[in-house]
This record gives sequence, structure tokens and C-alpha cells, in this order.
Amino acid sequence: MSTNAPETDARPGAPVLRVVVSLDVEEEGLFSGRYAASGCGVRNVTLLPRLAPLTRELGFPLTLFCAHTVFSSPEARPALAWMRDHCGAEIGAHLHHWSTPPLTDTSADGTGGADGPPTRTDRLPRELLRQRLRTLLDAGRDFQSAPLTSFRMGRWDLKDVVRPLLAEEGITLDSSVCPLRAFRDGPDHFLAPADPYWVEGAGRLLEAPITQIPLWRPLARLWRGLTGGRPGPLDSFHFWGALSANPVWHSPRVMRLASRLHAQRGGKVLSLFWHSSEMLPGASPNVPDQAAADALLQKIYDYLRWLRRNFNVRGITAARLRAEAPDLDFPQRPAGRGDW
Repeated sequence: MSTNAPETDARPGAPVLRVVVSLDVEEEGLFSGRYAASGCGVRNVTLLPRLAPLTRELGFPLTLFCAHTVFSSPEARPALAWMRDHCGAEIGAHLHHWSTPPLTDTSADGTGGADGPPTRTDRLPRELLRQRLRTLLDAGRDFQSAPLTSFRMGRWDLKDVVRPLLAEEGITLDSSVCPLRAFRDGPDHFLAPADPYWVEGAGRLLEAPITQIPLWRPLARLWRGLTGGRPGPLDSFHFWGALSANPVWHSPRVMRLASRLHAQRGGKVLSLFWHSSEMLPGASPNVPDQAAADALLQKIYDYLRWLRRNFNVRGITAARLRAEAPDLDFPQRPAGRGDW
């Protein structure tokens, strides 16, 4: 990677595109379909300092949504602290409810087993989910010596009935919505907006979705009609009709096209993410070895450098976005079907 920050070639006076670069910072093993309650490795978190050039050279501070397994690991905490103290990273909360205390008998709530997906959050006893969320936020406060205010639910598993718990616990920005996805037996985010919006009925909670857009705007609604809204066929759109800047999901060409189209359609915020475990060779099918891990990091660096050269961008954390949101004229949640 280059050691010199590139200059922007964006035209003077162009609209500002705010860019939120985030990671789900979590234990290993999830890409194998295992959701163990304990004993999960977090070696991947020690690799986070490799991302320092994204901030120091390109000016994109990171938002690190951290699971309880990470906050409770003596091995992982120094890397988090270094990213915060030396690179201005925000520490946010990432709820893996299956591995966050209080853990109960699996027959009671369907969690704690190692194999297969855990029970959906909207089917958990509400008080148990509240306790687990509070455990996560308490661990984050212990690490940060301050409350965490930005949140992402594991597996994008956030339905409307769950969101009010976030506002009750002091969360002011949520990033648990992934547009153009509809999960079997889970949330429907398919027609969610690509840009942030205020959530009604949950205080002043800002929803900041991951940026994923249709190749052609009417195509998403057309596909929903053709599939009758059935989650399986509906979600297949993610693999052929959706564009994003997410570096594991899409190629550099698609990432650039998504950025251009989102800006042309009036997008004010570009939000991209990947998983911390995707930096560890062998921890993800997409990153089988060190060469693949190095290539992913270079891909992200090259894309962000391209973004800075071609747009009037500002790299910001999720918390900074929430602080600026009252002045950005974001809409209230649009009416429509779906868990967003």
C-alpha cells in the first residue's frame, strides 16, 4: 500500500458524500455454521492494526461493532484499544445473542448450541434479550469507560419489535438493516431505503443501513411482485440484481458502480462493511490463505483511494454521523412492508 495519501480530484463544490467504514468484530467459526456459546477464538481481532493505513493515509476512521466475546477477551482488547487510541476508531456494539450471557438451557430458548442457526431474536423471551443486550453494553462500557451508542445486530436479525429495546438502552444509531435482503424465517429488509432515516416510536434513533442498491431502481419492486415476497426467491436478488461497496460481496468494478449510482441518486451516506474474521486466513471461505487476506486488504485500500479521488468524501464514524444527522434532513422511516 502507498504511504502517501492521494489527493482528491472531485470537482470543487460537489455534494459531500459521507462514508462510514465498519467491521463486525467477532469470534471465528461463524462461516462454518457454528454458533457456539463459548470457547470461540478471537485471533482475528489482533489483525485490526493492519487497517491503520485506511485511516492514517486515506482519512477513513473505522467503526468497530464488537461482540461480547471480543470485549471479554484479554487477547482482543489491546488491539481494540490501539485502534481507538491511535486511529480514532469508534467502538460500537454487535449483539451475538447466542454467545452473550445470561446463557440458559438450550431447551428453554434455543440458544447456546454449537450447530445450526440460533433462535431468531424476535422469538426469544423479551426480558432475556434485554438482559443479553445489557450485558453486551455493560461490557462495552467497561472497556470504553463510556456508553456505547452505535449498534449492529448479528446476522442482520433485527425486526421492528426488537428495535425499541435499543432506544431504551441508550443506542442512538442502529446499522442492522441490509437493503435488498429477505431472510428465511427472519427479517425482511428488501425494500429498506439505502440512505439513513429516523425511526418513529423509538426516540431519536437513526437507522443507518448498509448501502446496497438495485442496478435499476424499479427492478426491486418488480422482483418483489414476481416472487410474491417469498423470502427464498426474493433474497436471490442479492446475488444478481444488487450492487454494494462491500468488498467481500462484490468486485471492485461493482463497488465503483454502486458508489457512482448511489451518489447520482442523491445518496448522502455510503456505508460499507466486512467481518474482522475475514482478515484471518482460513477463517472464511472467501479468505482461504494469507495471499487472499492480503488481496482483500489491498482491494479495500484501492477502492477507498479511488473513492477519495473521484468524490468529495468525508470519512466519518457512525457516532459522528449521528451527531451530524439533525442537520442533514434525513426523512422519517418511509411507510411500507418490511422490518426496517
